Amino acid sequence: MTRKLSLTVNDVPIKLDYFVQGYLDHVTGGIIGSLKDTGDIGKLELALDNKGQVTINLNGCDVPLNYFANDIVKSTILGMVAPLRE
Repeated sequence: MTRKLSLTVNDVPIKLDYFVQGYLDHVTGGIIGSLKDTGDIGKLELALDNKGQVTINLNGCDVPLNYFANDIVKSTILGMVAPLRE
């Protein structure tokens, strides 16, 4: 079952079909699950700014990322959304 999710790029909402929603849900869920002390996903907000800094808020709490984790998450997210360009 795929959770409800939305994707916004530069304040523009991106329409997602069922496959893309499921794919993004499962990949981001795997990323969050691999981070230390994260627990179950209730509400997740993941953002990538124009300087390449990733912020993750999980269930109302910020998840700290070191340089390596930030770079891996950033690269994965960019790789997933790049093919969605129209």
